Amino acid sequence: MSNRKNIFFYYQKDDAIEEKLTPLFALAKENNLTIVEDINDAGIIVSIGGDGTFLQAVRKSGFRQDCIYTGITRSDESGLYCDFNLENFDELLHSVVNAEIEVRKFPVINVEINGETNFECLNELSIRSNIIKSIVIDVYIDEKHFETFRGDGLIVATPTGSTGYNKSTNGAVIDPKIPCFQVSELASINNNRYRTLGSSFVLGKDRALKLEIVQDGNNYPIIGLDNEAYSIRNVRDITVTLHDKVVKTVKMKNNSYWDRVKRTFL
Repeated sequence: MSNRKNIFFYYQKDDAIEEKLTPLFALAKENNLTIVEDINDAGIIVSIGGDGTFLQAVRKSGFRQDCIYTGITRSDESGLYCDFNLENFDELLHSVVNAEIEVRKFPVINVEINGETNFECLNELSIRSNIIKSIVIDVYIDEKHFETFRGDGLIVATPTGSTGYNKSTNGAVIDPKIPCFQVSELASINNNRYRTLGSSFVLGKDRALKLEIVQDGNNYPIIGLDNEAYSIRNVRDITVTLHDKVVKTVKMKNNSYWDRVKRTFL
């Protein structure tokens, strides 16, 4: 277990943000926290920015299980992963020092490509055609054929990722306390040859989803893992399962996930 008093700040460095963070660094030291330069030495990893920066911090640090993540937004940003703002950073330090926080555990999905390469996602996997042509995907649940999809692509979202790309396609918002993942369609084609469910569906923690890409020119699709795009040649199949890992974050006791959903969307 890393020293919980060691803190690492993850942010895009520029003169303007450095100036804003100087008093925050001083506050951290005043509260007996040690600012470390190596992310692997930290017990607390703090991202400065919106949800995109938070996702990058988790990915760049390898989805660590021995630390706690937290996000701080700037004044003009909002974030469902971020409980704090640059203007109230002292509240975070006070909460950490005085144990006025709660630890949340967010589900993570494991993505296996071609039975060889594994990736982890906190938000979502997306797969789309990279050419001006619909992509055809055979969808299997627990190795049984479920449907043949034809359209722009598919999204597989975690509960916390359900408020992102998934929500924009009319997918459901899922409580992160439910260990599951959701599959949503991007502009599906339904006709006499291709028939899909036509709505999002949710799979439980013990399910395995397999997506077999029909090799008709779309064997080089665009794969999105959280907020990063990966171009992988000759993608034959993708298997998605719920990971044993979780991402631990801190929250204020009076600021639930649904409080933040309401603030963001309502």
